Amino acid sequence: MKYDVVIIGGGIVGCATALALLKKEPTLKLLILEKEKQVGTHQTGHNSGVIHAGVYYTPGSLKAKFCREGCEATKLFCQEHNIPYQVPGKLIVATNEKELVWMEDLIGRCEQNQLTVTRLTPEEIRKAQPGIVAAGGFLVAETGIVDWAQVCRKYVELVQGLGGHIQYEQIVVGVQELSDSVKVTTRKAVFETGYLMACAGLYSDKIVALSGLTPEVKILPFRGEYYQLNEKYNGYFKHLIYPVPNPGMPFLGVHFTPQVSGITTVGPNAILALSREAYSWRKFNVKEAFEILTYLPLWRMLSHQLGAIVSELRGSISKQRYLKQLHAYFPGIQLTDLKPYPAGVRAQAIDRKGNLVNDFVFTESKRMIHTCNAPSPAATSSLPIGEYIADKFFGKQ
Repeated sequence: MKYDVVIIGGGIVGCATALALLKKEPTLKLLILEKEKQVGTHQTGHNSGVIHAGVYYTPGSLKAKFCREGCEATKLFCQEHNIPYQVPGKLIVATNEKELVWMEDLIGRCEQNQLTVTRLTPEEIRKAQPGIVAAGGFLVAETGIVDWAQVCRKYVELVQGLGGHIQYEQIVVGVQELSDSVKVTTRKAVFETGYLMACAGLYSDKIVALSGLTPEVKILPFRGEYYQLNEKYNGYFKHLIYPVPNPGMPFLGVHFTPQVSGITTVGPNAILALSREAYSWRKFNVKEAFEILTYLPLWRMLSHQLGAIVSELRGSISKQRYLKQLHAYFPGIQLTDLKPYPAGVRAQAIDRKGNLVNDFVFTESKRMIHTCNAPSPAATSSLPIGEYIADKFFGKQ
């Protein structure tokens, strides 16, 4: 089975890459290999449903660039294909004097990333969102919400309409780069392709290693646990509500997110998981757990972020502790208002020194392009990432 391009991974980045390639060259014989029974099963289908505007990302980084471009591109895509989305904006609130200082730095970053920022007084915040208690805050107008799994399914539909193919339940076990082709071996078949694009998410470093390259980063799985709010809050929140994050911590804090379905979710926290698909504490893979826990740079990272890790862990173990974080800026919510909701797992890359990798990372060889690190806002950035990879591919021709 010979192809011009094989893409490993049927998440939103892999599907967007396929779409970008076929839009530029519809004659390509292209195949997506997906290990699950459908696309968007993991990070694409287990996230907060936010169209990010680019509030937190370092100006000039790939994240900042692609997120800003992708925010607008996603909205246009949804309009063109009748996919429901909304743009309620993100309200970021400070609860004390220290957070007000942090907020000013965040506003400066938003302005550098060319976002529409409106400062709000405590009175204006209460008017904008009843029940919120804050010392100050600001609204980012561009932030939206969408069902990313639905967006991903539309990408695939368009890929197939352009002549691309996808095969499901194809678990890749070998990649061999030759002088004029790449051989991809799955548990079911062997495929020959001129070029390989790997967009494997939680397994991206594994695929890099399988292909004979040395991974620049190690993927560590962090579970993000959510709650769904009681039905009485359906339609209550007019904006996404986020706390001002501590700049010394790697996490954003739990937040309220209205969904396009009408419900509202709270979360996520961030808990180191002991397998790459550990969507609950019960999901445990001995081999992956051993590999994670014996990776020495992990322990360097944990020592640097110990306070944040302990805080997140407490929120996972104790629902009351989780609630306390919400009470900091929305004191009216009750424990009984928090209902179970599916968790997600974030593919977080760290480098060999134990530092969290905060930007998108790509690794190339003569016939391969690997997306090595594409956590949030990868869904928002998926169309620009696909264009970026497609440009790299055609530059190799």
